[in-house]
Amino acid sequence: MKTLGGLFDLDVKRDRVKELEQEMADPDFWNNQDAAQKVIGETNILKHDIQNFETVENQYENLEVSYELVKEENDKELFDELNKELEVFIKDVNEFELQLLLSNPYDANNAILELHPGAGGTESQDFADMLLRMYQRWAEDRSFKVEILDYLPGEEAGVKSVTLLIKGHNAYGYLKAEKGVHRLVRISPFDSSGRRHTSFVSCDVTPEMTDDVDIEVRTEDIKVDTYRASGAGGQHVNTTDSAVRITHIPTNTIVTCQNERSQIKNREAAMKMLKSKLYQLEVEKQQQELAEIRGEQKEIGWGSQIRSYVFHPYSMVKDHRTNTEVGNTQAVMDGEIDPFIDAYLRSQIN
Repeated sequence: MKTLGGLFDLDVKRDRVKELEQEMADPDFWNNQDAAQKVIGETNILKHDIQNFETVENQYENLEVSYELVKEENDKELFDELNKELEVFIKDVNEFELQLLLSNPYDANNAILELHPGAGGTESQDFADMLLRMYQRWAEDRSFKVEILDYLPGEEAGVKSVTLLIKGHNAYGYLKAEKGVHRLVRISPFDSSGRRHTSFVSCDVTPEMTDDVDIEVRTEDIKVDTYRASGAGGQHVNTTDSAVRITHIPTNTIVTCQNERSQIKNREAAMKMLKSKLYQLEVEKQQQELAEIRGEQKEIGWGSQIRSYVFHPYSMVKDHRTNTEVGNTQAVMDGEIDPFIDAYLRSQIN
């Protein structure tokens, strides 16, 4: 607990909250709406972090009291209760420790997550739909908000592509662990012969860029197209060309947004997505240059999947980067992916 407290800089965070609250008390605070919202956002995050640490600290103190009581009474029921408290405490400490690791630029940002099926038609598109549900369930369990920015349904089942905006503190920090190719092995429900199929879906994750991030996008470098939007799952079909597609010509990066009824709002959202993509390209370029200096050889392709979901001939989900395995495939597909995220983020420390 002392180590965690030192890493957390509790006193520094409390002092910062006092500074921000003094700013908020200024009569001219709301003169600049954007600046005011940033101050409020930072204050809320700091208070949330402080509360989490104090919760863990209180759990520790309660455990000490319970431990002394168990030693005195030597009662089995008290011992079992102590074990349960200890399990919760360890889980909460691990979660808190993980939050301390999310200190890279933009880790605290919202996340833009895209799913794109590989070759395989309906089978791969159905797998993409399964992953879509998995990430939605994971986000709901964390009380994160999910918006579907773009959705292209499959012809028979599943989705051809989907883009989500997942809103919540550290959403990108957690979900960056999901970036890569995902592989499914199962008996296909779409194969009348009952044969086993292997499907692939690529998952791309970028941080949502705020307006104050300095990423230059020149007007002459982009091409903007508008088209008629169609909603996911039988939602409204717009009668105007409100959907927006932006192509960044120098990098051939394409983003689309059809979430809003207003073309202007869709364009604003698409520009944020484009900036996120361009930021990610720059990060990957720097990582590639660093890998070349170190002499590392990393192939990126369908054969280098980060995770396999095997439903047949046995049940297991395995992350190939950390060798983390989970036998309960249904739980994973219901959104319980924290063991994979946790293992990956911890592996990046070394």
